Amino acid sequence: MRKLKSFGIIAVALIIISTLLFTGCNYDASSKVTGATLNEKGELVINYADGKTEILDDKSEDSDSVEGTNDIALATSKGLRSSVSIFCEFVDEASAYYSAGSGVILKLDKEKGNAFIVTNYHVVYSSKFEGGISNKINVYLYGSEYADMGVEATYVGGSLYYDIAVLYVEGSDLIKNSCALAADVANSDNVSVGQTAIAIGNAEGLGISASSGIISIDSEYIDMVAPDDKTVVSFRVMRIDTAVNHGNSGGGLFNARGELVGIVNAKIIDENVENIGYAIPSTLAIAVANNIIDNCFEKDCKTAMRCLLGITVGTTSTSMVYNEETGLVSIVETIGVVEVSESGIAHGLIKADDIMVSATLNGVTKKITRQFHVIDLLLGARPGDVLELTVKRGNETVTVSVNITEGCVTPY
Repeated sequence: MRKLKSFGIIAVALIIISTLLFTGCNYDASSKVTGATLNEKGELVINYADGKTEILDDKSEDSDSVEGTNDIALATSKGLRSSVSIFCEFVDEASAYYSAGSGVILKLDKEKGNAFIVTNYHVVYSSKFEGGISNKINVYLYGSEYADMGVEATYVGGSLYYDIAVLYVEGSDLIKNSCALAADVANSDNVSVGQTAIAIGNAEGLGISASSGIISIDSEYIDMVAPDDKTVVSFRVMRIDTAVNHGNSGGGLFNARGELVGIVNAKIIDENVENIGYAIPSTLAIAVANNIIDNCFEKDCKTAMRCLLGITVGTTSTSMVYNEETGLVSIVETIGVVEVSESGIAHGLIKADDIMVSATLNGVTKKITRQFHVIDLLLGARPGDVLELTVKRGNETVTVSVNITEGCVTPY
């Protein structure tokens, strides 16, 4: 039987986690490794808790040089620096269970040891737990996946409907002394079918690992049951043939330059299906994450807030376009306005049968060549902003200004 499933919850006893995942941790605290960096000579410098350092120079003649390292290895190394494994506890009077997942460092202040981490909502949420959100979340950097090297993270906010959540780490000495970096986010609107797709995550809860494949479909919609186990949600995703498993949820999907192009969130589980996985496109995932940070960080709000214009749009035509410069093909859609609500903020400005041309928000102009461009752009709209929409109306090109108000912003 075919199942389309998100993955993140791995119910295991704590003793199993301690024994299998975090072996070899019984050592003197003063000798604990707090970080590692490369110096200008390319030597590995190990930092210890007591302030001592050790230089490991392993440049044997038969070792691979940087020049001999392939592009995929370099891209993966870059992705590893912004990847974390996530372990959550769900403990109440009735039960105690745990989940394993992955995350990506979105924003980083190395000097202070602070970081915002994006992951999937279903990694930190369980419908079986009274509070919903895990009451203890620990994240682990690559190479530091030992029991006493976990960094406690707090839940900032999340969206059930986008399957995105944001965590926050504050004042971590481990992060300060690490070579971790914030992910270099690519524009997933420019992703092409056949492009390299490297998944980095905590597969099966066994620690951070990497797998490689390609983008199979750059954008499509899949219907899934949300983490509350009752709401059916339509997610916009990229399809990949990269191998992903339980625990990869929330982890990054990177291109051949090590840039983040998606957040892994699901796969098809079927005995007749191999390697059909899905990732939320980076442009959408990061827009939701930034929306959550703006609306939820150090605030009572705990969910994304999206702007509704009060218009319904649809695809009036679609075609394949060949780019002679790159040799690549892409899909281009013509997006028309189907209906305008009388109570919406665009009423009187946008009309039915208008053809969407472009949108400008906060000084950034986006050509509208796919239906999701309109929806994704509005995730960045905040009350007080002005959205400029350019439409084709008959034989005319018209630009209108839409004022974003508190009344048009709703939890999602």
